[in-house]
Amino acid sequence: MTQVPLFDLRLQYRGLQKAIEEAIHRVLQSGQVILGPEVAALESEVARYLGVGYAVGCASGSDALLLALKTLDIGPGDEVIVPAFTFFATAAAVMRAGATPVFAEVEADTANLDPRDVAERITSRTRAVIAVHLFGQCADMEPLWRLAERFGLYIIEDAAQAFGAEYQSKKAGTLGHLACFSFYPTKNLGAFGDAGMVVTNDPHWAGRLARLRVHGMEPKYYHVEIGWNSRLDALQAAILRVKLPWVDRFIDARRAIARRYQELIASENLQAEMTPLAVRPFAKHSFNQFVVRVTNGQRDALMRHLAQQGIGTEIYYPLPLHLQPCFRQLGYRRGDFPVSEQLAQEVLALPMFPELTYPQQKIVIQSCAAYYREAVRLAA
Repeated sequence: MTQVPLFDLRLQYRGLQKAIEEAIHRVLQSGQVILGPEVAALESEVARYLGVGYAVGCASGSDALLLALKTLDIGPGDEVIVPAFTFFATAAAVMRAGATPVFAEVEADTANLDPRDVAERITSRTRAVIAVHLFGQCADMEPLWRLAERFGLYIIEDAAQAFGAEYQSKKAGTLGHLACFSFYPTKNLGAFGDAGMVVTNDPHWAGRLARLRVHGMEPKYYHVEIGWNSRLDALQAAILRVKLPWVDRFIDARRAIARRYQELIASENLQAEMTPLAVRPFAKHSFNQFVVRVTNGQRDALMRHLAQQGIGTEIYYPLPLHLQPCFRQLGYRRGDFPVSEQLAQEVLALPMFPELTYPQQKIVIQSCAAYYREAVRLAA
């Protein structure tokens, strides 16, 4: 039996059950289950929360990235710089658009894009940089803004894991030309299925995003360009509207949990064995995940030990993008991105969800401490 799950979606549902069920009933009674007023209302509410001009709902965070690239007319012959260490969808969207992903190294202590390495990767074919806000912490955007201005590049935020996060008191989603969100169920603002959104301050781009998500159609059954089917359904929009007013409280709870983890790790003197990723002074972290670096080759064994104790963990991500089999044709090799490769060997996500209790956290860290005590005993 699981003692402490990696996440528990049931607890959030129980807390909002009445409002969620009323929202679902409202949609079903309306008969409007694709796009429609629920989606329009969610778009307005998210835009207001973030402080942007326009928000366009779509089917997923992966589609949001592709919509953003196509809206900027990025395609064959173009290059887009992306982190070597992140979720697959970031680079896959570039390939789906017909462009070439160019990988850049990440910072060892945050796992976010290293602006210094980005500068080394820019060529005459570079059109954009996708800045991923990994695990809920915004990338260091100021140096990226300077590069974008100097070289005439677009900045696309991949804020899939960072709804509600901030950089220099500005919300993720307001830090680039376009920003992409995922509302996958485990995200800080999560639906009960797939859902995504692209936000921008440009009315022309917003109009094109809305057209591309419905097969390039405008007006009805007149197709100005070839888009695809990436509509946000009204049921997911209605559920997200229920959760949105609570999202800051959810994120505050995650931050408190992260602080407690750091205190518990320190109290067990485990900082050298399992080091939490750093939080930059400019960042207001939203802790979609709480990730530690497990040193000395102990990550997989520790993970197995925790699983035996009924504690859920996950590796985000076990293989950097430049080594993924489907990107082999790009010509990268092992050793090209040593920081990303080392992170893939060391990162481990501990249980993280707003309802996680302090006693549960103690179980997690005490189980880690027990593993290391046994390792020391066996080595003696």
